[in-house]
Amino acid sequence: MKTVRMTIDPTNSAFATIGRIDADRVDSATEEDIARQKLSDEAETLLDSAKFARRVRRRLGFSQAEFANRIDVSLDTIRNWEQGKRCPTGAAKALLKVLDKAPEAALAALH
Repeated sequence: MKTVRMTIDPTNSAFATIGRIDADRVDSATEEDIARQKLSDEAETLLDSAKFARRVRRRLGFSQAEFANRIDVSLDTIRNWEQGKRCPTGAAKALLKVLDKAPEAALAALH
């Protein structure tokens, strides 16, 4: 892997906006704006989780029923994850990550 080192010169205007917020926009945000953004963020998180759960299952080559049986959860749980109705949390989220990174070892441990 190649390492690239950069020095950011704060006096250079090209770097002035990197990592900065628009203070006027933040100050003018209403409680309704914040609530709307929160709902949008939560919906996006559910969608990302749904795509991840579906991708892991498909990479393993399992149907929803087979996957549910292999990881010992209900078929409804798998469907809810993949449809974005529920988000895997805790141990389920960790298991999906392990299944994604080391599927053979995870499936062997579950068998």
